[in-house]
Amino acid sequence: MGQRRTVSIPIILVLGVIGYMYYTTIFIFIENWLGGLNTSHGILNGVAFTITTIICIITYWIAICKDPGGVPYNFMPDVEDSQTPIQEIKRKGGDLRYCQKCSCYKPPRAHHCRVCKRCVLRMDHHCIWINNCVGHANYKIFFVFVLYAVIACVHSLILLVGCVLDDAEKDGQLEDGSSRIHFIISGVLIVPLGTALSILLGWHVYLILQNKTTIEYHEGVRATWLAEKVGNVYRHPYDLGPYQNLTTVLGPNIFTWVFPTSRHIGSGVRFRTPFDNTDSNSSAR
Repeated sequence: MGQRRTVSIPIILVLGVIGYMYYTTIFIFIENWLGGLNTSHGILNGVAFTITTIICIITYWIAICKDPGGVPYNFMPDVEDSQTPIQEIKRKGGDLRYCQKCSCYKPPRAHHCRVCKRCVLRMDHHCIWINNCVGHANYKIFFVFVLYAVIACVHSLILLVGCVLDDAEKDGQLEDGSSRIHFIISGVLIVPLGTALSILLGWHVYLILQNKTTIEYHEGVRATWLAEKVGNVYRHPYDLGPYQNLTTVLGPNIFTWVFPTSRHIGSGVRFRTPFDNTDSNSSAR
């Protein structure tokens, strides 16, 4: 069952930042450097930035509202199911993972969120900026939002730098002194925000290429250390190879990777593994 979303202070803050960046980029940077929306360059940049901003707002709101995926009420792990070659077990005892708080078995890659107070399918993390978990059903949407947010920051920063340099060449002849205040505020805002979002984007690209979640990355660090202690090699059980990992998370059609589509994600209680291909080859023989 999905949870009712509420608008939180971080969400209001994010929407405020988006609104301020749009205002300064369209009505100050483009106006002062490119001659406003009366020139071809101004219209082109204005339209491009407007489209990017609209996509950011839409994907951001979907990430807030969309249920990340909860464990089905009738889920029961079947250890004898040949279609499920991997069963995740507890570190201690080796039993199938069972959530005492939700009173249900956990499917592979599911984890309990203390904030949402329920188990979330393929949970990556709980994000305060969307007041929601990032999980199986909304992970790609969250990723696409971050991607377009980075594009918007880079575009706005380029226009800001161009505007500042143009003003310097004119020996600071801007009639409106408030524009320089907006330059400073925007620089202080865009540079750290763009840097943080770029790092976040790079992090999730890295995770997608290995078909991992943030939680699984940290679990893998520990698993690798334990395996090396006894002379073994740990391999992430859902790593299908870079391209297969990309298509698994972002979709089989490369042209839809940058759009918030998620028809390809499946039920979230079973995921492909390298053992699937092994079993298929063995059956063919």
